[in-house]
Amino acid sequence: MKRVTCGLFVAAALMLAGHAAGAKPNIVWIFSDDHSYQTIGAYGGRLQPLNPSPNIDSLARDGMRFDRVYVGNSICAPSRATLLTGKHSHMNGKYDNRDAFNHDQQQFQKILQKNGYQTVMVGKIHLDGAMQGFDYWEVLPGQGKYYSPDFITEEGKTKYEGEYVTDVITDRALNWLENKRDKNKPFMLMVHHKAPHRNWDPADRHMSKYEDVEIPEPANLFDDYASRGVAAHGQEMEIDRYMKLDSDLKAEGKRYQNNPRFAARQKWFAENKPEGKALVKWKYQTYMKDYMRCTWAVDESVGRILQSLEEQGLADNTIVMYSSDQGFYMGEHGWFDKRFMYEESFRTPLIARWPGKIKPGSVNDDLVQNIDFAETFLDLAGAPIPADMQGKSIVPLLEGQTPRDWRESLYYHYYEYPGAHSVRRHEGVFDSRWKLIRFYGVDVPGEEEWELFDLQNDPTEMKNVYGNPENEAKIQALKKELSRLKKQYQVPDEPPPQKRAGKKN
Repeated sequence: MKRVTCGLFVAAALMLAGHAAGAKPNIVWIFSDDHSYQTIGAYGGRLQPLNPSPNIDSLARDGMRFDRVYVGNSICAPSRATLLTGKHSHMNGKYDNRDAFNHDQQQFQKILQKNGYQTVMVGKIHLDGAMQGFDYWEVLPGQGKYYSPDFITEEGKTKYEGEYVTDVITDRALNWLENKRDKNKPFMLMVHHKAPHRNWDPADRHMSKYEDVEIPEPANLFDDYASRGVAAHGQEMEIDRYMKLDSDLKAEGKRYQNNPRFAARQKWFAENKPEGKALVKWKYQTYMKDYMRCTWAVDESVGRILQSLEEQGLADNTIVMYSSDQGFYMGEHGWFDKRFMYEESFRTPLIARWPGKIKPGSVNDDLVQNIDFAETFLDLAGAPIPADMQGKSIVPLLEGQTPRDWRESLYYHYYEYPGAHSVRRHEGVFDSRWKLIRFYGVDVPGEEEWELFDLQNDPTEMKNVYGNPENEAKIQALKKELSRLKKQYQVPDEPPPQKRAGKKN
């Protein structure tokens, strides 16, 4: 009897500890790199039967899945700059992966600090220079490495020899959460994973996953881009021509030659040497399996974090949010990577659990963009939201209420050309059904090409209907809306000068 009473006392104490900081919730933001919504089970689709993300899916069962979350510039570093500043690339100055990021500018975590929050960043941020506004930060230099990664702190560099990057990020985040935080203050913990960024190097323990599974192919794996312009034809994202047999697929070459994890693969490839469509199909299967093995480690990380919150009595007063810096192509249009305003890279996952605030199993289909994240964190903390931030807090959406003035369209702008994967510069507008894209600049005939897609009737964006006379009224309305959004977001009339190609990222 004493043991039961003691157990109840401990449980009650843990619950009180979770609310010790008062009404302000703790915030845990889990952010991955290039994690497509297609490979998250909660989003359904052809990969759901593979059960690729049980812990992330549990967040959706207990919370809210957002179905229309998009980015403003689908590339790693600019997306992270937008996350911190609540501003589009042209306002925060981070147009592409090569531009420097001005750490001295306003960022949400600096405001949280001033309003009583502990702020922590662990993992990949891809913004060179010392972080500001964090009580503790430990980040990867640049892209970081999957194995034996280096991490940078204010004190210097640490190498985690022989360890796997997803595990190290989780370990370091949990070490702070369980041993280092001030239990009298609320916290903002940002856990940023490198995975599943290229070159998709899985943990040893996951190498056998999906080994005997045939990964379903997208219907447009062999897209010929028949109705689209120079951008779709001129990209360098095709699994066929641009996915490397050595560094990407570990099938040949010296880099992975003596790695026992890939020995069987290399032996098979040397003996069989597929060609043509058979080679594309083999590349797709190998890519998808390595990618999903990497996301499996991320999903395990989510489970560990949720378990720690429960054990510490923090779960009831903590909002947990999962997202990615952008979407990614899982063979759709024959591609890997991101960058385009087409759906698979433009759209990104967002799932949130907030006990007592978010209705379990709820789904939101309002238009949300990554310019909204900083404002949401500030709103959750009861901190002031600067007027020059360009997004809107999604807290009302989390609580099941859509404001009457919520946005009805989104603005997008991609700048990195010439550059990795040769995706032409473009901007566009999306109203949740129609998407109008303007490609412009070097290597675009006449320096401008337009594409229009009706996602209601063409959800995989296979047919550009820009030239159809029956769509002229819609085109003019969307062009007018594009101009309005550019004025609202203070987009300069002239984009920054195009640069010479940099290294692939």
